[in-house]
Amino acid sequence: MPLWTATLRIARPSDDIDALVPFYVDGLGFEVLYRFSQHEGFDGIMLGHKGANYHLEFTSKKGHSVGRAPTQDNLLVFYLPEGNDFEGAVERMERAGFEAVKTFNPYWDRCGKTFEDGDGYRVVLVSTESPF
Repeated sequence: MPLWTATLRIARPSDDIDALVPFYVDGLGFEVLYRFSQHEGFDGIMLGHKGANYHLEFTSKKGHSVGRAPTQDNLLVFYLPEGNDFEGAVERMERAGFEAVKTFNPYWDRCGKTFEDGDGYRVVLVSTESPF
């Protein structure tokens, strides 16, 4: 058992934060936890689920372009229980207008569905009880 418990924040820049919101909120079911404007020159949004030990942060800085994801293999992977959780998550993405994409590594196509956000970063929904 670890001596400390961490909260994981995955932070990355974006050229268009508002374009990401439908993907993560409507599609993946995240909540807007916090939004900020011009904090030391940065705008940003934090998305997650209240009480969860992780959240995503997207930031932008006026005049600074970050472009798209560097590769198709930059992945954020969520392991979901088989059945309703996995199927419901995929259906929610599709209802929100997002279609699964073919993965660079075929392993992910065998065990789940992959979706690409507006910046080209990919989220994999995996149908399994445990990642290990």
